[in-house]
Amino acid sequence: MGETLAETFVSNGHPTTVWNRTPGKVVEGATHAPTAAEAVAASEVVVVCVLDYKAAREVLDPIDLTGKAVVNLTNGTPAHAREFVRGDYLDGGIMAVPQMIGTPEAIVLYSGSRTVFDNYQDTLNVLGQSRFVGEDPGLAALYDLALLSAMYGQFAGAKHALDMVGANRGDFVETLLIPWLTSTMVAIPVLGQSDPQSPDDMQAVAIGNIIEANEDLGLGQPGHLR
Repeated sequence: MGETLAETFVSNGHPTTVWNRTPGKVVEGATHAPTAAEAVAASEVVVVCVLDYKAAREVLDPIDLTGKAVVNLTNGTPAHAREFVRGDYLDGGIMAVPQMIGTPEAIVLYSGSRTVFDNYQDTLNVLGQSRFVGEDPGLAALYDLALLSAMYGQFAGAKHALDMVGANRGDFVETLLIPWLTSTMVAIPVLGQSDPQSPDDMQAVAIGNIIEANEDLGLGQPGHLR
């Protein structure tokens, strides 16, 4: 992801100095600094995207960030973001895979310094849609993880559906699963509210039937393959 971010800045005409923890990686058109400190010194805005906040601290803790705008796009928790604040700080959550960066479908959430966001929004916009969600540095991470939770839950449910259908899959995904999941999105705004048309006790019966069908299909049993 970090390499893609740098490539996107370069391709949109932003002079970019890069440093990577893995020697030998090259971003065409960028200036390559031999150390992280030299990369930071070359720029007024520092964009960080590494594996986790531990790695980010290892990179930045030895460096003087006075007067620097720090935009941290590393995935972590709200607590990580609040503890990490360095310089003029903007935390971010990337709601995209690398292939989506630079397209209208990519969304990057930001929280923390409103001044940093306003000053550099035009630059950040080259990565995708920039959305400022609040001055609490932890909000972008909170929304990022909440959206990922929804995605992982949906993917896990879809994978389980495919396991249930098994050899009877056919065009199940294209003609039934995707249209069904898309149509049910209208229910999201009222999730958790009592719905007399779809009461909880009725849903509980369906869940019970799913469990019983799983047992009949042998799903989850040792040695089970589909």
